[in-house]
Amino acid sequence: MTPTRLLPALLTFSLLLTACAGKPAPDWQINAKDATERAGNAYLAGNTRVADQEFQFARNEVARTGRIDLLARVELTRCAAQVASLVLDGCTEFEKLRLDAPAAEVAYANYLAGKIQSSEIAQLPAQQRAIAGASSDSAAASAMLSIEDPLSRLVAAGVLLQGKRASPAVIGAAVETASAQGWRRPLLAWLGVQAMRAEQAGDMAEAQRLRRKMTLVEKPF
Repeated sequence: MTPTRLLPALLTFSLLLTACAGKPAPDWQINAKDATERAGNAYLAGNTRVADQEFQFARNEVARTGRIDLLARVELTRCAAQVASLVLDGCTEFEKLRLDAPAAEVAYANYLAGKIQSSEIAQLPAQQRAIAGASSDSAAASAMLSIEDPLSRLVAAGVLLQGKRASPAVIGAAVETASAQGWRRPLLAWLGVQAMRAEQAGDMAEAQRLRRKMTLVEKPF
């Protein structure tokens, strides 16, 4: 099975992913692209060790160029996968680059952290603009549900949850999306949200069903 392509769904990576017209791509570019995709897929699958190794390799390859903008995008790719998986403890490595990062990368980092300013929304990719600029929770949910790319949809769901704007429809769509892709890490996280909400609603039978499902995902037969 061909692994899901991660980068184009998150940011405009044309300088990183596309060779100059008619010219072969330099080694660092190919290496960084491939390593970042492998890292993202490994992270979503729950393989932390491989993800860490591949992200570090991608960083090293991009650092050879001295391009802060490209290095920031690699870091934001990792942060986006974390938000999709509800790991919401900040984008530490990007923060080391924030002072010198371009406005578009800063805006995306703020979006991932749930701290986007209205003046920054225009800097976001189109799908993220619809989420960040939604005038109501229902509009935000509709925007999230209309996103076709699975990772972008999960990132949007994570942003909405972080902002306490995630409806049951958003959470259910996140579960279905992670399940369809076979992404263990976000699936466990979103099932956990569903189970917690079932418990809060007093529906212990549903909560227990969801916990059993989580056990299956975490420790398959």
